[in-house]
Amino acid sequence: MKIVRTDRELQTPRLDAELRKRGALVLLPDGVDEAALAGEVADADLLLMCYTPVTARVIGAATRLKAIVKYGVGIDAIDIPAAMAKGIPVVNIPEYAEETVAEGAFALMIGLLKRIVPLDRQMQAEGWAWPEPRWLGADIAGKTVGIVGLGKIGRSFARMAGQGFRARVIACDPGVSAGEMAALGVEKADLPTLLAEADIVSLHCTLNDTTRHIIGAAELAAMKPAAILINTSRGALVDEAALVAALTEGRIAGAGLDVFSAEPLGRSGHVMSPLFGLPNVLMLPHLTFYTAEAMDRLERETLDRCDEALSGRPVLVTSHDPRLRAQTKGVRFG
Repeated sequence: MKIVRTDRELQTPRLDAELRKRGALVLLPDGVDEAALAGEVADADLLLMCYTPVTARVIGAATRLKAIVKYGVGIDAIDIPAAMAKGIPVVNIPEYAEETVAEGAFALMIGLLKRIVPLDRQMQAEGWAWPEPRWLGADIAGKTVGIVGLGKIGRSFARMAGQGFRARVIACDPGVSAGEMAALGVEKADLPTLLAEADIVSLHCTLNDTTRHIIGAAELAAMKPAAILINTSRGALVDEAALVAALTEGRIAGAGLDVFSAEPLGRSGHVMSPLFGLPNVLMLPHLTFYTAEAMDRLERETLDRCDEALSGRPVLVTSHDPRLRAQTKGVRFG
């Protein structure tokens, strides 16, 4: 057996050790070019990926690939129609970090509203800070929290904000009814209403053709000047150039970001580089998922899917993403 895992910078020592018991493991770096990946996949039995694009060319080069396993959630970097045309199952690990990422989004929200990073910088530099307007924070209780995408992570975030911190929670999700939202303590709203009313806008939808740049210049202009934007889902949900303009021109109050259209970032040469150093922006390196508990779940569940594929059994798909649910070969649904 030959197993290829891309994005080796995301270290999964227990998973790698177990995969080496099952065959020859090839680890490829983030940013591996398409031709090199296609060459390695040509005689591989299994491909694991996290961020690296798996294109039609890569899939077309495969001669005996039993499955493509996304060790993570988002599948927008995989050409699923090309995989389906060759009968290669595609599976992700959708549930390992639901609470984890929601907690990360909440941490970004609290950090911004309570001015934690600027206050820490002040303490490190001066040893103290007196109460004055530049340090004035804000409460979550009584605020309106708007959630775009009420899937599992969005629902966890809604519970934390509403039941935990007594915020009013509204959500935009065409796939969830008003009744279902009401049962969760959430009010259903369309996107224009949500943007106009929310003090905090948090993005939790999947990236597809209909959600790409769902937050653009017009949507940012519709937000309250005192509102903040949180994105722990996918960078391309936001028109990043428009976001930079809104933040640098003071048209929204702040942003907490864990994901970006092009990763990794850089201090210069990236569309988001102007945000470095701004006191009203928190940026994390796509690591809200990265906790000991979540990584344990990710490695265990990934290995389960790999074993199914390598043994010739149907691979369990638990995601409800219609792109994965459209598969008819080599999968079973749970």
